[in-house]
Amino acid sequence: MSDKRTHRGRHPDDTRLFATEKHPTLRTAVAEYSWLLSRGYAEVSALKLVGDHHRLTARQRTAIMRSACSDQAWRHRRKTMTTLTDGDRRPLGIDGYNLLITVESALSDGLILIGRDDCYRDLASVHGTYRKVEETIPAVKLIVGYLAFWNIARIDWYLDQPVSNSGRLKVLMAELLEADAVQAGWNIELVPNPDRVLADYAGVVATTDSVILDRCSAWVNLAAEIIKAGVPDAWKVDLGPDDGLR
Repeated sequence: MSDKRTHRGRHPDDTRLFATEKHPTLRTAVAEYSWLLSRGYAEVSALKLVGDHHRLTARQRTAIMRSACSDQAWRHRRKTMTTLTDGDRRPLGIDGYNLLITVESALSDGLILIGRDDCYRDLASVHGTYRKVEETIPAVKLIVGYLAFWNIARIDWYLDQPVSNSGRLKVLMAELLEADAVQAGWNIELVPNPDRVLADYAGVVATTDSVILDRCSAWVNLAAEIIKAGVPDAWKVDLGPDDGLR
């Protein structure tokens, strides 16, 4: 069946699955899953253990998986997290779909999870094909406008080459950059595996992908910054600990 969606928006069950009364259970599940990861338990078996105990649905389990991290990963991410500064001379490498789809989701009232590491993540996925939606152009413009404010010397936006329509998205982004006269310093590149490129990137990385976060030397919580500034009323569910200890 072809994808007929015109919005990135929320899943039909999300309002029920992530209702306010569900938050305490979901936060507990994130804390328990993080505890197990910290002690070397395998991800699949640990998630099943926690999910079965709390009788979570598959979608809730995905949310737990994306929101949790081990103590070791948490410490590394806190140590390597940085912020953008005006006129920053460090190059910025962007995990293209990771950032774009999260901002699209925020603009379309989709679910935005705040994890233990304070990253903003969505529950959408590409599945080998990227489909442009009504929020795509506004999302790109929001990202470009936010980054233009900081006058960053070089920005490398990496898109997954194997994902269908990546070439079309690259053209669309280039056209939007040209129209806004901010294309100087921007490089949009199709690569076989952005994770490998960004894990060893010689600059600051913008991603919420755990594989990259746990390997890169510096990262910025860009999705969170952009959503806070440009989509303040986005539907956010905070699954981090409520005791102030992330």
